[in-house]
Amino acid sequence: MGQIRLPGNPDIDVILRRSARARRLSLRLSQLDGRVTLTLPRGVTEAAGLAFLRDREDWLRGHIDRHEGMVDVTHDSVLPIEGVERRVQPGAGRSVRVEGGALLVPGAAADAGARLRGWLRARARDRLAEASDRHAAALGRGYARLTLRDTRSRWGSCTADGGLMYSWRLILAPPEVLDYVAAHEVAHLAQMNHSPAFWAVVERLYGDWRAPRRWLHDNGATLHRYRFDT
Repeated sequence: MGQIRLPGNPDIDVILRRSARARRLSLRLSQLDGRVTLTLPRGVTEAAGLAFLRDREDWLRGHIDRHEGMVDVTHDSVLPIEGVERRVQPGAGRSVRVEGGALLVPGAAADAGARLRGWLRARARDRLAEASDRHAAALGRGYARLTLRDTRSRWGSCTADGGLMYSWRLILAPPEVLDYVAAHEVAHLAQMNHSPAFWAVVERLYGDWRAPRRWLHDNGATLHRYRFDT
């Protein structure tokens, strides 16, 4: 992969991806993080790619303007914690804590994002472990392990040997959404598919799963707006 820049106000940085399988030039704007990727088939030059970008500049800038901006987490940032928006403020002591509508993060502003990410991951693990244990007990099946990642393509997964994986960013979503994802993945311990039988297990564990599933479809991408390494 490489990178080129489309000049303008402002300039647009474009990731350049070459593909032997691509049959034509293609342009993609990620709805998760706003990154622009241009795919070039074999034999197409960067100059041709830049000309392709210029032809589609108005379309690209229009879509970028409509894309919600990224949030670099530091003091005075606002982000959701379990679905409730909190403002990050400097705090005393050594631990992150919630007070009213504020999220108090000790230390320098430059370190607030990294410190807060660690706190969020720990909180996510606690909530997801509790939910997974509860649903697994109701199902009558155990799971092998629980891991957290910062995945963009899925909110959770279950392996054939009973390993559960979740995105720690679920801690930003409303609690019922996190609980639904835990029920969904635990249900895979019994049904490694998405058949009607699988959804029946999800409904038995969680109840009506349609609203939290719809919330993730409509709002899940916004959870990736927040950058903790600034």
